[in-house]
Amino acid sequence: MPYRYARSVGMSACLAALLLQGGCSSTPATRGKVPERDMQAQEWGQSDVNRMATLSMRANLQSLYVLMDKLYRRNPQEWRKGGFDNREAAMKAVREAIENQQPWPELLDQRDIAGMSMALAPEFAGDRVAAFTWATADMLITAYGGRTTFYMIHGLDAQSVYNASRNLEIANWMLAHRKLGNGQAMLLSNELNTSERNLSFEREFGKMIARNDLMADVVSEKYRRAVIGYVQGLAGGSLLQFLPVQAVAR
Repeated sequence: MPYRYARSVGMSACLAALLLQGGCSSTPATRGKVPERDMQAQEWGQSDVNRMATLSMRANLQSLYVLMDKLYRRNPQEWRKGGFDNREAAMKAVREAIENQQPWPELLDQRDIAGMSMALAPEFAGDRVAAFTWATADMLITAYGGRTTFYMIHGLDAQSVYNASRNLEIANWMLAHRKLGNGQAMLLSNELNTSERNLSFEREFGKMIARNDLMADVVSEKYRRAVIGYVQGLAGGSLLQFLPVQAVAR
């Protein structure tokens, strides 16, 4: 009876997999695969949390570049304000400034949240997409301690990373709702009406917010677990040891 029952359960599980996935042997990958990365020398100097922070920052910047592309496509007048020949040239300039941590001239030395506020101010006359993208990237890098790659000598402040998520929520709301003096949208982003439904901007912001919130939890948990592990080591050091079961010969 136990064998027949186990066999029945196994067949039922396989049948469910066949119905849901089209097979019982492996997970399908029809919508992409988990990216594979080669081992790099720098990883030997990174803890698990360091590596996670590095990947999180890399993904956040990539999300920002996606947003920049989307904003330029819906607001082509912006890259023209910056004097660029096309959208691609504008994106390249912004990306290089971010990755080399160079200031953005139109922001007049304003950085971090001050730069974000200036880029989304109604009176700002420059390339709003470039300024907003650069300032948001600078805010994220500042929240992560001023770096984009992390090693064991580096630490993160959980509250700063958490605050970065809240700043992204505010920025997302501003993009969707702020208008110029004439009533026109400051920047066209999300679109939700009877003829069009485009929430791709919302989704990209959501990805960045989720990454930062998870990273803040991981950093907070790291230090909490370190304290717990230390106390457990003190309390269990003498208790959690095997006892001899053989008499010592004399």
